Amino acid sequence: MEELISQLASIARGMWKFRWAGLAVAWLVGVVGAVVAFTVPDRFEASARVFVDTQSILKPLMSGLAVQPNVDQQVAMLSRTLMSRPNLEKLVRMADLDLKSQSKADQEKLIERLSNALSIKSTGRDNLYTLNFVDSDKDKAKRVIQSMVSMFVESSLGASRKDTDSAKVFLDEQIKTYEAKLEEAEARMKEFRLRNIDLQPGDGKDSASRLGEIARQLETAKLELREAENARDAAKKQLEAERSGAGGSPVTQSLLQESAVSVATPEIDARLDAQRRALDALMQRYTDQHPDVVGARRLIKELEDQKRREVAELRKTMMASPGPSQGGNGSFAVQEMGRILATSEVQVAALKARVSEYQSRYAVAKAQSKTTPQIEAEAAQLNRDYGVIKKNYEDLVARRQSAVMSGDLDMAAGVVDFRLIDPPRVSPRPVSPNRLFLLGGSLVAAIGAGLFVTFAASQLRPVYDDAQQLRAKTGLPLLGVVSMILSDDERKRERTGRLRFYAGTGSLFASFLVAMVTVSIIAARQAG
Repeated sequence: MEELISQLASIARGMWKFRWAGLAVAWLVGVVGAVVAFTVPDRFEASARVFVDTQSILKPLMSGLAVQPNVDQQVAMLSRTLMSRPNLEKLVRMADLDLKSQSKADQEKLIERLSNALSIKSTGRDNLYTLNFVDSDKDKAKRVIQSMVSMFVESSLGASRKDTDSAKVFLDEQIKTYEAKLEEAEARMKEFRLRNIDLQPGDGKDSASRLGEIARQLETAKLELREAENARDAAKKQLEAERSGAGGSPVTQSLLQESAVSVATPEIDARLDAQRRALDALMQRYTDQHPDVVGARRLIKELEDQKRREVAELRKTMMASPGPSQGGNGSFAVQEMGRILATSEVQVAALKARVSEYQSRYAVAKAQSKTTPQIEAEAAQLNRDYGVIKKNYEDLVARRQSAVMSGDLDMAAGVVDFRLIDPPRVSPRPVSPNRLFLLGGSLVAAIGAGLFVTFAASQLRPVYDDAQQLRAKTGLPLLGVVSMILSDDERKRERTGRLRFYAGTGSLFASFLVAMVTVSIIAARQAG
């Protein structure tokens, strides 16, 4: 510890020898620092506060009808992108800052300086934004903040309208594209249906179902044909029995009555057969609810009712006829059985035609069943493509209507409300520079520069004033020390030099103290 103190004392004595150089450097640095502190121009801060109200009553009312953008996110993004270069260039023109800019380099410097001096601060949750700008000219600072507020409000509204217009243009283009695709799909479906009109039933059934239905109808027709042939054969046998003279028995009368009830007249049977064939043809093309199918069934029901009425009249006539002779009964029975046989022959011929028709239909359907799956697959693909294109087209039309409604909503009432809490104002006191801080820093820098110069000089030109230090530095034996005895004049000169040095150092501190007090008084007057 004693050695460290000895070394520090030796360094201090060495620095003392170059005290005048250090004092001169300290004065020089102090004067330069004071000049800088007083010549730096005052900078004033202009500010404004804007509140963005994103909670509108129209949001819940128009939910589901109009597009509801994330307004909070849009405003936050706007506040971050407001400092982009295009906006800064627009701000320069709005605030008339480019009047003194002659070259492109000057404009670049102006934009860079504007970017560094501008700031937008947000409190986050409350949507409260503070706009600040610092400049040496109060009027210019205020103009910049006013322009910033205008840009902040107009950029949001303009961006919203621009996004809506862009969305409308894009949706219109897409709608035109899908409209053309929809027309092409409809044309393909039309060509396909016209090309395969015979293979496309209107009941919505596939080829296997239609083939099975025709097969069932064919079996039913064959069964009816066998029943009609059996009835015809029975009528033939009965007619032969009547002609041979055995027709007057009660059994014959009973058979005649039953035959008269069960067999219709040829005219009505022919009409019924024609209507049933027409109904079969209609059922191949339409459903049960089709008006033609309903009308055909109603006509068949009317013909069946007419047939029952005529059979009832015939039965009443037969039952009311008096009991003639055997020959009369035989003649009547022969005539009636002949009529029944003719009716049966007509019915058998009609059923044969029906069976033949169903057989031809079954053959055609069976032949078509080999190519129908491919046609059905093609039809399904066409319907699927048409359905997808139609759905996309309808969705685009709905979205365009929603975009139009959203644009009208923004123009009518506005979803975002900008409120100017604090209008643009300039602080009466300069916010920078802090001259007290600059003066204090200049004093510290002056003292540090003076100490550094004296220390550096003492190290460059060392002087040994201690025998032990000289012995340690040189490594040579020290035989003795000769002391220097100063005269009275030399002591007086040395004392006078110390006083001058103290006076110079004190003057330096006093000068900075006076300057700092003066700055404080001026600042207090400006605040008052």
